[in-house]
Amino acid sequence: MSRSEPLALNETQLRAARHGSGEDGGGPLLIIAGAGTGKTATLAHRVAELVRGGAKPERMLLITFSRRAAAELERRAGSALAAALGRQGGDAPLTFPWSGTFHAVGARILREYAERIGLAANFTIHDRGDAEDLMALVRHDLLANGRDAGQSRFPGAATSLAIYSRSVNAQASLREVLRDAFPWCAAHAGMLTRLFAGYVEAKQAQQVLDFDDLLLYWAMAMEEGDLAAEIGARFDCVLVDEYQDTNRLQAAILRALKPDGRGVTVVGDDAQAIYSFRAATVRNILDFPSQYDPPAEVIALERNYRSTAPILDAANALIAAAGEGYAKTLASARGDGERPRFVTVADEAAQARFVADEVLRHRELGVDLRRQSVLFRTSAHSAMLELELARRDVPFVKYGGLRFLEASHVKDLLSALRWIENPRARIAGFRALRLMPGVGPATATRWLDALDAASDTAATMRGFTIPAAASQAWPELLRVYLALHRQDSPWPGEMDLLLDWYAPRLAERYDDAPLREPDLAQLRRVAATYPSRERFLAELTLDPPAATSARAGPPLLDEDWLTLSTIHSAKGQEWKVVQVLSCVDGCIPSDMATGRAEEIDEERRLLYVAMTRARDHLTLVLPQRYYVRQQAMSGDRHVYAQPSRFLTSAVRRCLTDETWPPRVEAAAKPATPARGAIDLRARARLAWTPADTPQQTPRIDAALSREAD
Repeated sequence: MSRSEPLALNETQLRAARHGSGEDGGGPLLIIAGAGTGKTATLAHRVAELVRGGAKPERMLLITFSRRAAAELERRAGSALAAALGRQGGDAPLTFPWSGTFHAVGARILREYAERIGLAANFTIHDRGDAEDLMALVRHDLLANGRDAGQSRFPGAATSLAIYSRSVNAQASLREVLRDAFPWCAAHAGMLTRLFAGYVEAKQAQQVLDFDDLLLYWAMAMEEGDLAAEIGARFDCVLVDEYQDTNRLQAAILRALKPDGRGVTVVGDDAQAIYSFRAATVRNILDFPSQYDPPAEVIALERNYRSTAPILDAANALIAAAGEGYAKTLASARGDGERPRFVTVADEAAQARFVADEVLRHRELGVDLRRQSVLFRTSAHSAMLELELARRDVPFVKYGGLRFLEASHVKDLLSALRWIENPRARIAGFRALRLMPGVGPATATRWLDALDAASDTAATMRGFTIPAAASQAWPELLRVYLALHRQDSPWPGEMDLLLDWYAPRLAERYDDAPLREPDLAQLRRVAATYPSRERFLAELTLDPPAATSARAGPPLLDEDWLTLSTIHSAKGQEWKVVQVLSCVDGCIPSDMATGRAEEIDEERRLLYVAMTRARDHLTLVLPQRYYVRQQAMSGDRHVYAQPSRFLTSAVRRCLTDETWPPRVEAAAKPATPARGAIDLRARARLAWTPADTPQQTPRIDAALSREAD
């Protein structure tokens, strides 16, 4: 994938970068950055211009969608500032102490103000897996003690956590969330209320926060007048990227940080708001200007540096039918090119063959597989294509594989570190204690109960009755615990002590321990980049790396590979060639999202995001029939598809309609060599045909001799 953006800012980008003056950057600013319009370059120059105008980097808050994005923004802002001031590349890089995701910044704020808001200074953070485990424990206790246990199907732990999370982030009541997103769980509203109360109580007893708490506690702190003023006064400028993907809780935090909007810049594109399933709301960016008096200035970036004009014509026609949004028409800086194709095929099997053909055709024309992608609405839509690619030996990576922190050996080590940090963190402690031989669920639970009631955890640990099998592992773990709780405990040297303790556990638990060891070495290197154990645990949980030695990652043993991706995962990426699968009603828009107008609008934006990933070649594929297993017994095994409702006549006029396979005229018979002529073509073919057995060779030679005669 290549990155396309201007070498220098255009007039509109420059106006956005230089908005306002002075240390605080002036009044509120909304930059509507259309797809491929150089958003990152504009934001980086905006940061550089603020610093150039007197803003202090340590008093600037930069909120991005990932830690890596924050690092890239810092790098490019530093380069832009150096260029503006005529500095040489060897100068010290520009750094911003307060940059990162909403959750990472929230964790730092809460850590600093913990004692003033009723939190333990050593609180730990549960990742989604740990949060689900804790929800499962509370759920089990609730159902075991409930009078109606077993009377009806109660939502599982994962579903319950999703309901809880959506209610917190959307700032919506439980009944609203159940009605709009989980209607099949509505009958359990009462029990869910009790479950969530128990879940919150368990978190507070264990001094742990989950992802949602990082925003919730930060937002609640900003409701306290004096505290809100103190936190807001720490920052002169606040810049937020990807604002269309924020939820109501995040928008409330931003408003509380800077009620008058001074120094606030938000960047985003309402046409790319596609994450409502995470409780994000497009209303945040649509309503942003009107929440200030006078309203925020709005600057729209419309010059696209990624796609050719025909691709943008189709995308513009698509998004023009949206019900609400900022008016903008993307114009290509690259000029004309090939018209997007709308290709009709017979069924899903034909779709798979067509797409594979196109992938290989573009490869032969010089487009590497890595510069191509196939996008789809949901992961299941690519199943038949994956089989076809495997049959043709086309390597591919499908986004959504195993993440680094989901690898069990990494979770082992981090659980031990989290438990040492906070002995009342039951989920981490349960896993850490069970790493030792002879310690089962009952023993681990008994020890954790004792620690919950203890005032001196170290003394309580020394009094444990140790199973014989753990007679060596437990004293070593206790030694590590005591060492890490000394005032002079060095970081990241603490990781070496823990790694030494875990090494025998790794060999005992995993047959492929050597394959897993590089991950632990990588974790040690990552730890060295953080100033403290607390920051390491918090930020690694909030923004984990994706690489792992597990075998589910990209096919790096091959020279090249194709990208298969859901459209949600493809946002922010670009490829030279993009093919979009199953552009039919029921797939896009999804048959699960065809109710309210706002759901349909988001599905339209999803297709818009898919189309604007393409630089040079875009193909939308329409299978006419879908096999339906449920109908196999009734005779007709297929349903017949309709083109996506988003492909209106205005959009279709921008596309080239095709049918695959095309009609092929009868081919002329190949010329037959004249009698007596020597045709070496057969010999050339046979030279690359492996013989089944050695005895075949004389017969092949004889055939060649007869042909030559």
